[in-house]
Amino acid sequence: MTAGTPTPFPLCVADDATFWPWRSWPQFVAWPNRERTVVVVPLAGLADWGLGAALDAEEQILLGLLREASRLLAPAPGLLCLPPLRFVLGPMEHCAFPVDPPTAHALVAEVVRSIAAAGFRRVVLYNASPYNEELCAAAARDLRLELGLELFCLHLSALGLDFDASRGTDQSVLRAALGSAEAPPDPGRLAPIAQRLAAGLAEVGA
Repeated sequence: MTAGTPTPFPLCVADDATFWPWRSWPQFVAWPNRERTVVVVPLAGLADWGLGAALDAEEQILLGLLREASRLLAPAPGLLCLPPLRFVLGPMEHCAFPVDPPTAHALVAEVVRSIAAAGFRRVVLYNASPYNEELCAAAARDLRLELGLELFCLHLSALGLDFDASRGTDQSVLRAALGSAEAPPDPGRLAPIAQRLAAGLAEVGA
């Protein structure tokens, strides 16, 4: 994708119908069955993965999938999505805005504690960055013990979309979805993966 080309993927807001900040406090007070509602916390890094894409490629793919999964699950009321947490553990020379592990853990913990304070019990840490996978596992474990929540980790790499080519994974779907100077983005390549994401979120909320 060339500079200045608009992305076909959402940024920040995956889906208006499930976006937490669009809800009012009266809506939250009257929220039905909040203990079974699934709250998704997206985590996206900013890095140059050698795909010829913008630094926010992780967020584009992460939220593009979440948008389609939300539509597949509609009109079920049991899904809420937060704005993405944008950081990556570092420092790595190809990453932007790296943070140290204690700061990253504290940020995730602050967000999840706020979700728990609102009465929700099922939280998914939905992560794009290969560098954040161990952090998500550690934070989920710690917060599970501290807050008694049902915490789940879902990584794009587990869905077959791994930004880290050094792990030997096939990146053809990522490349096709993001596009290049020679080929426009093809978001349709993500449809089967969005179906798997929707099935996973539905299982968490069951």
